[in-house]
Amino acid sequence: MSTIARDPLGTGRVPVGPGMSMFDPMFIGIDEFGEHVTLDVVFHNLLIAGEPGGGKSGLINIAAATAALSENTRLVCFDAKLVELGPWRDISDAFVGPDLDEAISVLRRLLTVAINRYQWLLANRRRKVGRYDGLSTILTVIDEIAMFSTVLGTEAQQKEFSTLLRGLVSLGRACGMPVIGASQRTSWDIIPASLRDLFGYRCAFRCTTTGSSDVILGSGWAELGYSASDINPENRGAAYLLTEGGTPRRIKAAYLSDDDIYNIADYADWMRRPSGITVPATSRTSEWQMAA
Repeated sequence: MSTIARDPLGTGRVPVGPGMSMFDPMFIGIDEFGEHVTLDVVFHNLLIAGEPGGGKSGLINIAAATAALSENTRLVCFDAKLVELGPWRDISDAFVGPDLDEAISVLRRLLTVAINRYQWLLANRRRKVGRYDGLSTILTVIDEIAMFSTVLGTEAQQKEFSTLLRGLVSLGRACGMPVIGASQRTSWDIIPASLRDLFGYRCAFRCTTTGSSDVILGSGWAELGYSASDINPENRGAAYLLTEGGTPRRIKAAYLSDDDIYNIADYADWMRRPSGITVPATSRTSEWQMAA
Protein backbone atom coordinates (compact mmCIF):
# COMPACT_ATOMS: atom_id res chain seq x y z
CA MET A 1 0.00 0.00 0.00
CA SER A 2 1.40 3.39 -0.95
CA THR A 3 1.47 6.34 1.43
CA ILE A 4 0.15 9.67 0.20
CA ALA A 5 1.98 12.74 1.48
CA ARG A 6 -0.44 15.44 2.57
CA ASP A 7 -0.07 19.20 2.28
CA PRO A 8 -2.01 20.55 5.31
CA LEU A 9 -1.08 24.18 4.71
CA GLY A 10 -2.04 24.27 1.03
CA THR A 11 1.38 25.47 -0.09
CA GLY A 12 1.68 23.10 -3.04
CA ARG A 13 4.74 21.51 -1.45
CA VAL A 14 5.10 18.39 0.65
CA PRO A 15 6.19 19.40 4.18
CA VAL A 16 9.51 17.90 5.20
CA GLY A 17 9.97 17.79 8.95
CA PRO A 18 13.30 17.63 10.75
CA GLY A 19 14.67 14.19 11.48
CA MET A 20 15.80 14.99 15.02
CA SER A 21 13.88 14.75 18.28
CA MET A 22 14.75 15.74 21.83
CA PHE A 23 13.37 12.36 22.84
CA ASP A 24 16.36 10.76 21.12
CA PRO A 25 19.77 10.63 22.85
CA MET A 26 21.72 13.87 22.33
CA PHE A 27 25.31 13.46 21.10
CA ILE A 28 27.74 15.60 23.12
CA GLY A 29 31.19 14.18 22.32
CA ILE A 30 33.40 11.15 22.89
CA ASP A 31 34.84 9.40 25.94
CA GLU A 32 38.48 8.50 26.59
CA PHE A 33 38.05 5.33 24.52
CA GLY A 34 36.72 7.19 21.50
CA GLU A 35 33.14 6.01 22.01
CA HIS A 36 30.22 8.35 21.38
CA VAL A 37 28.70 9.95 24.49
CA THR A 38 24.98 10.74 24.45
CA LEU A 39 22.56 12.09 27.04
CA ASP A 40 18.83 11.60 27.51
CA VAL A 41 18.25 15.31 28.04
CA VAL A 42 14.47 15.49 27.69
CA PHE A 43 13.95 13.85 31.10
CA HIS A 44 17.06 15.16 32.83
CA ASN A 45 18.60 18.48 33.76
CA LEU A 46 22.24 19.24 32.97
CA LEU A 47 24.62 21.38 35.04
CA ILE A 48 27.79 22.60 33.30
CA ALA A 49 30.57 24.41 35.15
CA GLY A 50 34.28 25.11 35.07
CA GLU A 51 36.81 27.88 34.63
CA PRO A 52 36.69 30.24 31.62
CA GLY A 53 38.04 28.68 28.43
CA GLY A 54 37.45 25.12 29.58
CA GLY A 55 34.84 24.29 26.96
CA LYS A 56 31.48 25.06 28.61
CA SER A 57 30.27 27.22 25.75
CA GLY A 58 30.80 24.39 23.28
CA LEU A 59 28.55 22.03 25.23
CA ILE A 60 25.91 24.72 25.78
CA ASN A 61 25.74 25.44 22.07
CA ILE A 62 25.62 21.74 21.17
CA ALA A 63 22.50 21.46 23.33
CA ALA A 64 20.97 24.62 21.84
CA ALA A 65 21.74 23.44 18.30
CA THR A 66 20.18 20.04 18.96
CA ALA A 67 17.03 21.67 20.31
CA ALA A 68 16.91 24.13 17.42
CA LEU A 69 17.01 21.31 14.87
CA SER A 70 14.58 19.02 16.71
CA GLU A 71 10.91 18.78 15.86
CA ASN A 72 8.31 20.23 18.20
CA THR A 73 10.95 21.82 20.42
CA ARG A 74 11.19 25.38 21.73
CA LEU A 75 14.08 27.28 23.28
CA VAL A 76 14.16 29.73 26.17
CA CYS A 77 17.57 31.37 26.62
CA PHE A 78 19.08 33.38 29.49
CA ASP A 79 22.36 35.08 28.62
CA ALA A 80 23.45 38.16 30.55
CA LYS A 81 26.36 38.84 28.20
CA LEU A 82 24.13 38.34 25.12
CA VAL A 83 26.69 36.84 22.73
CA GLU A 84 27.01 33.26 24.04
CA LEU A 85 23.43 32.27 23.19
CA GLY A 86 22.84 35.22 20.87
CA PRO A 87 22.86 33.08 17.70
CA TRP A 88 19.66 31.38 18.92
CA ARG A 89 17.83 34.62 19.68
CA ASP A 90 15.62 34.62 16.58
CA ILE A 91 14.29 31.13 17.21
CA SER A 92 13.86 31.41 20.99
CA ASP A 93 10.43 31.86 22.51
CA ALA A 94 12.14 34.17 24.99
CA PHE A 95 15.67 35.55 25.06
CA VAL A 96 16.65 37.18 28.36
CA GLY A 97 19.67 39.47 28.52
CA PRO A 98 21.06 41.35 31.56
CA ASP A 99 17.61 42.14 32.96
CA LEU A 100 16.76 40.39 36.21
CA ASP A 101 13.14 41.59 36.22
CA GLU A 102 12.60 39.96 32.83
CA ALA A 103 14.43 36.82 33.97
CA ILE A 104 12.09 36.48 36.95
CA SER A 105 9.04 37.10 34.76
CA VAL A 106 10.10 34.44 32.27
CA LEU A 107 10.78 31.88 35.03
CA ARG A 108 7.32 32.52 36.46
CA ARG A 109 5.77 31.87 33.05
CA LEU A 110 7.76 28.67 32.66
CA LEU A 111 6.56 27.46 36.05
CA THR A 112 2.96 28.22 35.04
CA VAL A 113 3.40 26.11 31.91
CA ALA A 114 4.94 23.30 33.97
CA ILE A 115 2.07 23.29 36.47
CA ASN A 116 -0.48 23.31 33.64
CA ARG A 117 1.26 20.30 32.13
CA TYR A 118 1.12 18.39 35.41
CA GLN A 119 -2.59 19.09 35.61
CA TRP A 120 -2.92 17.63 32.10
CA LEU A 121 -0.87 14.59 33.12
CA LEU A 122 -3.04 14.05 36.18
CA ALA A 123 -6.24 14.34 34.15
CA ASN A 124 -4.89 11.75 31.70
CA ARG A 125 -3.67 9.35 34.42
CA ARG A 126 -0.03 9.84 33.43
CA ARG A 127 3.19 10.50 35.34
CA LYS A 128 5.33 12.03 32.60
CA VAL A 129 5.09 13.36 29.06
CA GLY A 130 5.67 10.96 26.19
CA ARG A 131 7.07 11.36 22.70
CA TYR A 132 3.67 11.13 21.00
CA ASP A 133 1.61 13.30 23.36
CA GLY A 134 1.84 16.31 21.07
CA LEU A 135 3.31 18.57 23.78
CA SER A 136 6.41 20.44 22.71
CA THR A 137 9.69 20.08 24.54
CA ILE A 138 10.70 23.39 26.10
CA LEU A 139 14.46 23.56 26.73
CA THR A 140 15.63 26.33 29.05
CA VAL A 141 19.32 27.22 28.71
CA ILE A 142 20.94 29.56 31.24
CA ASP A 143 24.46 30.77 30.62
CA GLU A 144 26.30 32.01 33.71
CA ILE A 145 23.79 31.45 36.50
CA ALA A 146 25.86 33.65 38.82
CA MET A 147 25.03 36.81 36.86
CA PHE A 148 21.35 36.37 37.70
CA SER A 149 21.74 34.96 41.21
CA THR A 150 24.49 37.21 42.64
CA VAL A 151 25.31 40.17 40.35
CA LEU A 152 22.29 41.75 38.66
CA GLY A 153 19.43 43.43 40.53
CA THR A 154 18.82 43.54 44.25
CA GLU A 155 19.41 40.84 46.82
CA ALA A 156 15.67 40.19 47.03
CA GLN A 157 15.46 39.76 43.25
CA GLN A 158 18.47 37.44 43.23
CA LYS A 159 16.86 35.30 45.92
CA GLU A 160 13.58 35.16 44.00
CA PHE A 161 15.39 34.15 40.81
CA SER A 162 17.24 31.35 42.62
CA THR A 163 14.01 30.10 44.22
CA LEU A 164 12.14 30.09 40.90
CA LEU A 165 15.04 28.34 39.19
CA ARG A 166 15.03 25.58 41.80
CA GLY A 167 11.31 25.20 41.25
CA LEU A 168 11.68 24.88 37.48
CA VAL A 169 14.56 22.39 37.77
CA SER A 170 12.45 20.37 40.22
CA LEU A 171 9.31 20.32 38.07
CA GLY A 172 10.64 20.38 34.54
CA ARG A 173 12.05 16.92 34.00
CA ALA A 174 8.82 14.89 33.90
CA CYS A 175 6.78 17.36 31.86
CA GLY A 176 9.19 17.85 28.95
CA MET A 177 10.80 21.06 30.23
CA PRO A 178 14.48 20.28 30.96
CA VAL A 179 16.95 22.91 32.15
CA ILE A 180 20.60 23.30 31.18
CA GLY A 181 22.54 25.69 33.39
CA ALA A 182 26.16 26.83 33.23
CA SER A 183 28.48 28.74 35.52
CA GLN A 184 32.10 29.88 35.55
CA ARG A 185 32.00 30.48 39.28
CA THR A 186 32.09 27.13 41.04
CA SER A 187 31.41 27.91 44.69
CA TRP A 188 28.79 26.74 47.17
CA ASP A 189 27.02 30.12 47.21
CA ILE A 190 26.54 29.98 43.41
CA ILE A 191 25.71 26.28 43.12
CA PRO A 192 24.38 25.14 46.51
CA ALA A 193 23.81 21.44 47.04
CA SER A 194 20.05 22.05 47.11
CA LEU A 195 20.25 23.18 43.46
CA ARG A 196 23.10 20.95 42.26
CA ASP A 197 21.44 17.74 43.43
CA LEU A 198 18.39 18.48 41.25
CA PHE A 199 20.58 18.11 38.15
CA GLY A 200 20.74 14.46 37.13
CA TYR A 201 23.62 15.20 34.75
CA ARG A 202 26.66 17.25 35.82
CA CYS A 203 29.64 18.13 33.67
CA ALA A 204 32.78 19.56 35.27
CA PHE A 205 35.26 21.19 32.93
CA ARG A 206 38.72 22.31 34.10
CA CYS A 207 38.61 23.71 37.67
CA THR A 208 41.37 25.35 39.69
CA THR A 209 40.78 23.37 42.90
CA THR A 210 39.46 20.00 44.00
CA GLY A 211 36.86 21.80 46.09
CA SER A 212 35.49 23.55 43.01
CA SER A 213 35.28 20.20 41.23
CA ASP A 214 33.31 18.74 44.13
CA VAL A 215 30.90 21.68 44.01
CA ILE A 216 29.91 20.50 40.53
CA LEU A 217 30.15 16.73 40.74
CA GLY A 218 29.34 16.27 44.41
CA SER A 219 31.29 16.08 47.64
CA GLY A 220 33.79 13.26 47.87
CA TRP A 221 34.46 12.53 44.20
CA ALA A 222 37.81 14.35 44.23
CA GLU A 223 39.06 12.11 47.05
CA LEU A 224 38.21 9.11 44.89
CA GLY A 225 40.33 10.44 42.03
CA TYR A 226 37.70 12.23 40.00
CA SER A 227 38.77 15.87 40.09
CA ALA A 228 38.42 18.35 37.23
CA SER A 229 41.45 20.19 38.66
CA ASP A 230 43.58 17.41 37.13
CA ILE A 231 42.51 18.33 33.59
CA ASN A 232 45.29 19.94 31.54
CA PRO A 233 44.42 23.62 30.94
CA GLU A 234 45.46 23.19 27.30
CA ASN A 235 43.01 20.32 26.82
CA ARG A 236 39.94 22.42 26.11
CA GLY A 237 36.69 20.53 25.95
CA ALA A 238 37.87 17.82 28.35
CA ALA A 239 35.58 17.25 31.32
CA TYR A 240 34.24 14.82 33.88
CA LEU A 241 30.65 13.81 33.21
CA LEU A 242 28.48 12.39 36.01
CA THR A 243 25.17 10.77 35.14
CA GLU A 244 22.52 9.37 37.46
CA GLY A 245 23.67 6.31 39.37
CA GLY A 246 27.13 6.30 37.83
CA THR A 247 30.68 7.44 38.45
CA PRO A 248 32.32 10.39 36.70
CA ARG A 249 33.96 9.58 33.37
CA ARG A 250 36.34 11.57 31.22
CA ILE A 251 34.86 12.96 28.04
CA LYS A 252 35.79 15.37 25.28
CA ALA A 253 32.92 17.65 24.32
CA ALA A 254 32.32 18.20 20.61
CA TYR A 255 33.35 21.59 19.25
CA LEU A 256 31.36 24.02 17.15
CA SER A 257 33.08 27.08 15.70
CA ASP A 258 31.31 30.44 15.60
CA ASP A 259 30.63 29.89 11.90
CA ASP A 260 29.18 26.45 12.64
CA ILE A 261 26.89 27.85 15.33
CA TYR A 262 25.57 30.71 13.20
CA ASN A 263 25.11 28.46 10.17
CA ILE A 264 23.08 25.99 12.22
CA ALA A 265 21.08 28.82 13.79
CA ASP A 266 20.32 30.35 10.38
CA TYR A 267 19.24 26.98 9.00
CA ALA A 268 17.07 26.30 12.05
CA ASP A 269 15.47 29.73 11.70
CA TRP A 270 14.65 29.01 8.04
CA MET A 271 13.41 25.53 8.85
CA ARG A 272 11.04 26.82 11.54
CA ARG A 273 9.39 29.49 9.39
CA PRO A 274 5.69 28.95 8.54
CA SER A 275 6.48 27.98 4.95
CA GLY A 276 4.95 24.52 4.93
CA ILE A 277 8.07 22.84 6.26
CA THR A 278 7.32 23.15 9.97
CA VAL A 279 4.40 23.95 12.21
CA PRO A 280 3.42 27.63 11.91
CA ALA A 281 4.98 29.87 14.52
CA THR A 282 1.54 30.87 15.80
CA SER A 283 0.82 27.26 16.71
CA ARG A 284 4.28 26.63 18.05
CA THR A 285 4.09 29.39 20.65
CA SER A 286 0.46 29.13 21.69
CA GLU A 287 1.11 27.35 24.99
CA TRP A 288 3.76 29.88 25.90
CA GLN A 289 1.51 32.80 25.03
CA MET A 290 -1.26 31.46 27.24
CA ALA A 291 1.16 31.49 30.19
CA ALA A 292 1.95 35.18 29.74
